[in-house]
Amino acid sequence: MKNYFFLAIIVLYCSAGMAQTNDNVYMFSYFKNNGQDGLHLAYSFDGFKWTALKNDSSFLKPMVAKDKLMRDPCIVRGADGAFHMVWTVSWNDGGIGYAHSTDLIHWSEQQFVPVMKDEPTARNCWAPEIFYDSNRKEYMIYWASTIPGRFSAGDTAGDDKYNHRMYYTTTKDFKTYSKTALLYDKGFNVIDATIQKNGQQYIMFLKDETKKPPQKNIRIATSKKLTGGYSNPSAPITGKYWAEGPTVLKINNKWIVYFDKYTNHEYGAIESMDLKNWIDVSGRLEMPNGIRHGTVFTISHTAFEKISAGQ
Repeated sequence: MKNYFFLAIIVLYCSAGMAQTNDNVYMFSYFKNNGQDGLHLAYSFDGFKWTALKNDSSFLKPMVAKDKLMRDPCIVRGADGAFHMVWTVSWNDGGIGYAHSTDLIHWSEQQFVPVMKDEPTARNCWAPEIFYDSNRKEYMIYWASTIPGRFSAGDTAGDDKYNHRMYYTTTKDFKTYSKTALLYDKGFNVIDATIQKNGQQYIMFLKDETKKPPQKNIRIATSKKLTGGYSNPSAPITGKYWAEGPTVLKINNKWIVYFDKYTNHEYGAIESMDLKNWIDVSGRLEMPNGIRHGTVFTISHTAFEKISAGQ
């Protein structure tokens, strides 16, 4: 009996070791309060229990733009192996922040990227995200901006006369950027887009920011092209609460969308096998206290061990 007991322990230990060796660690980049203290990171092994790193203190303090904020941090692993991050630097500014890192602990000098420099009346640049286009070997950065008077539809339906549309620029090196262009306009106020590739199709999860009549929900649009041609939005995939900041993981063929139930001061999640039928799994979430809008990404266990050791 003792031999069987020890054998079982060994099998369980080896199975756990194999799982940790072969699987990724899920990471969540986020901000707290108004984003004044910078980048926060949490990790998860199952996508539901998230634990803050570094005692939930900042990994990087914001240094650029007049307001020096680091809201909505988005991190992606690039083809060069580095982590590239963009963020919202201010409530009202014509640019975004950018920095890169090899280990998520030590970061490059922060840059202010004036993505709306050709639109001097633009009120803001909110919730930028990055998508690496492996076909073109370049990065697309996209965000929401309001240009007063540019679009009549939805002009009086938002908060404080904001009427956002999604814009984008591309870059190969984060030094030179293409001319900013319109990414998504379907006649309504839209923010917080995040894009995933699904086979030959691109899936855009977005927030309908319309306040009158109230929407404030997450929807989906699709395209065969990364930089345009997205469909009209689907029906809302979130419930009868205000939701923003969607970010997406695909685990074991299940799509999980995390979002900030910001008026409830809590996080929510829904999951789907087919991107059409969604189940609310918010009750399974364990999130750091005070977590705000962020993004999920994956790293190796080796990289995670270095971060844990370097906290």
